[in-house]
Amino acid sequence: MKKDFLSLTDLSLSEAECLLKRAAEFKALRRSSSSPQPLLGKSVAMIFLKSSTRTRVSFEVGIRELGGYPLVLSKDGTQMGRGEPLKDTARVLSGYVHGIVIRTAAHAEVEELARWATVPVINALTDRCHPCQVLADVFTLREQGLLQPGLRVAFIGDGSNNMVHSWILAAKLFGLHLMVACPRAFRPDPEVLASAGGAVTVVEDPKEAAAGAGVLYTDVWVSMGQEAQKSERRQVFQGFQINRELIRLAQPEVRIMHCLPAHRGEEITEDALEGPNSVVFAQAENRLHVQKAILEHLLGDRK
Repeated sequence: MKKDFLSLTDLSLSEAECLLKRAAEFKALRRSSSSPQPLLGKSVAMIFLKSSTRTRVSFEVGIRELGGYPLVLSKDGTQMGRGEPLKDTARVLSGYVHGIVIRTAAHAEVEELARWATVPVINALTDRCHPCQVLADVFTLREQGLLQPGLRVAFIGDGSNNMVHSWILAAKLFGLHLMVACPRAFRPDPEVLASAGGAVTVVEDPKEAAAGAGVLYTDVWVSMGQEAQKSERRQVFQGFQINRELIRLAQPEVRIMHCLPAHRGEEITEDALEGPNSVVFAQAENRLHVQKAILEHLLGDRK
């Protein structure tokens, strides 16, 4: 039976821990000439219905390094741009490739693709969750020696976005304590929030969330597709910024995290992003290693 990776809920804790361990091995092996190629002779379709830098490059490089062949597909360059249903695309691609990576807006589209595909499907981002990013974030904390039950992670900003939903699931899976500081109108999805039990606390005061935190995390105030709301969002999120004041409230060795791209001066200040507590660019690099572990787990012939 094929396995998909659409959300962290598709992993047990033991599977997630195995992926983190394997990602560390891939990171170390990349410096040697003996890196394994479990995707040798396999092709992976990469459907990008939203623009991308880190996701596209890390997946394309990762597939090639594992011995596979990535095919990058856009909406306009395929029959999807002329209205071909996803269920048809899924079945056609399943006859050609060994796996499908998709980055799109609606989470229902990824679920539809996975429902009809007979090969594994990997969610490379939807408006509901971003599982590859959050697993890379958790891996980064593991590298930093911080991944322990009870670790306090404070997310500052838009509580309704895909990164918050992903962190809610991560908090439950890994036994972390997530504090979300957001305006009342931008709270997390109630269904996702309810699934986490007591692992998540939602507040409206960023200072309350930051106090004693081991991790300060943020994301842009205006995500792709929300450009028409830019002025409104900038006004609503004033004060929901990672800056020196919040950093002083957190633990002395707090780690600053951001999934990028960052809008300096909005959700995070320049000195916070570039300061000694920031692990932002380690997060970005770790996308490659974690996604290689995911690809091997779902598609690979491990020897």
